[in-house]
Amino acid sequence: MQTSAELKKLLQRIDHKGYPAYKDTRGSYEFPGYVLSIDHVQGDPFAAPSKVSIHVRGKQAGFPEHLYQKDCRRIAVQDYLLRQFARQVEKVSFKAKGSGKSGLMAVSRPGQEVLERSACQMDAKNGDIVLRMEIGFPANGRTVNARELEKIFFDFLPECVKGSLYYRSLKKEAVETAADLAEDQAYIREQLDSMGLCAFVADGAILPRESGVSGRPMKDAVRFQSPESLSVTLTLPHHGKLTGMGIKKGITLIVGGGYHGKSTLLKALETGVYNHIAGDGREYVITDDTAMKIRAEDGRSIRDVDISMFIRNLPNGKDTVHFVTQDASGSTSQAAGVAEAVEAQTKLLLIDEDTSATNFMIRDVLMQRVVHGSQEPIIPFIDRVRELYEKEGISTILVAGSCGSYFHKADLIIQMNRYEPVDITEYAKTQAKEFPLAQSENPAYKKSSHKRCPKASKRADDRVKIKTTGLDTICINKENIDVRYIEQLVDSEQLNALGYMLAYAQKHLFDGKKTLLQITDELYEKIHRDGIESVCGLSYVPAGLALPRKQEFMAVVNRYRG
Repeated sequence: MQTSAELKKLLQRIDHKGYPAYKDTRGSYEFPGYVLSIDHVQGDPFAAPSKVSIHVRGKQAGFPEHLYQKDCRRIAVQDYLLRQFARQVEKVSFKAKGSGKSGLMAVSRPGQEVLERSACQMDAKNGDIVLRMEIGFPANGRTVNARELEKIFFDFLPECVKGSLYYRSLKKEAVETAADLAEDQAYIREQLDSMGLCAFVADGAILPRESGVSGRPMKDAVRFQSPESLSVTLTLPHHGKLTGMGIKKGITLIVGGGYHGKSTLLKALETGVYNHIAGDGREYVITDDTAMKIRAEDGRSIRDVDISMFIRNLPNGKDTVHFVTQDASGSTSQAAGVAEAVEAQTKLLLIDEDTSATNFMIRDVLMQRVVHGSQEPIIPFIDRVRELYEKEGISTILVAGSCGSYFHKADLIIQMNRYEPVDITEYAKTQAKEFPLAQSENPAYKKSSHKRCPKASKRADDRVKIKTTGLDTICINKENIDVRYIEQLVDSEQLNALGYMLAYAQKHLFDGKKTLLQITDELYEKIHRDGIESVCGLSYVPAGLALPRKQEFMAVVNRYRG
């Protein structure tokens, strides 16, 4: 390791040379209170910025052990530090001048969810901190402008580190609050099962968002208030007593008029698999962390999925136990989604009527009378929803605005009225007696014994190029994976991580012998043991990675046409 003084001399030596001279700066340098590591140097000022990391030893950072020894607290503190560092960096980015990306200083900008990210990591044993970022090394044309880079390394960056990565420089109450909140959220999630719940929504929660493109809470929104019949009270480790609506395991129906908050509640439950920052409004909206949103996905790829619980006896004789298609219909895609969720060991399905295939969800009495069951290959979800709960332990929360048939199947019916929930179970059940369901003649549910063992269709390339587009697409070596409808992906950095994870699994784990679930478990064990960098295959750790859930990894594999 070299000293900061040696880095300054090096910069003076290469000043005004050709841009490739910056390659000489690669290495680690001891600065007062931290180590600066230049991990990857860009090829020219117009290329992707250089990768830089900052290492602060635990003793120098000074964070008390109780803030990082428990995973949920450590991840929350990492998230807090990253947000503080991002605010500092925003003030100085592009203050150093030059051509192309010269002077850019960028770090991950988290949204409302608290995720484990490669951008900021804290060692659970000793409190060491690593923060990763990108810097555009300044140039005049394609000539080194070392004086401007010297400003970044010796003026701007030390101030950013000083203001955000040392415990003594931060508001201690704010750091403690972030960690305590995460521990309270983890506590609620741990209590759900023993309380017979699949989700919890605290009184006072703000569910509506500012806009369709903003995750921030809507101003002056109606705050959530639990119906008395569904109210439960928890005593949290830090917050103390907290009251809210407990949604019991089983089949829950959310109904109401348009624009009254049905889908808003469901969306909050979708993202309730993640912790949220203080002030988000959904801090205490907590959902079973295996929950999966299921919807129709016309045109998606399906490979070797057993959809026979919903679809059988196709007129073309196609096998539905080992179903394969490159262009699924709405009903077959939703059937595959449920089957894949069962395989991913979900305990809660989240479904919105608006994004479902009608013929997959229901066949009314008149349609059954006109088109006989022997001529219909689809067993609708309404005929399986009860069996999924009783035989697999999988609950369902369903938003319905037009189909009342599910009243017969539901254990709990919540009506959203101007964003306020009302328990109408007894009333709805009474009314439903006047509209009896037709008796189902479908075969009883049978647990699938089909085991899928992915095998790479071709030899994986040693060099992998991964590109992502927002929350829509992951591209691995020019092969696109459409992930638009994996709706619980909330951050583009999750897609970045999924790209590397899938490339690694394809090369090392898809052997045709292990099941997809076994592969997923093995992959996550490696990541938890060796870090996300262990599956990247790079000489440095990318800054922009956020760890997704196992369910999202399996969902991406299921949509990978390669």
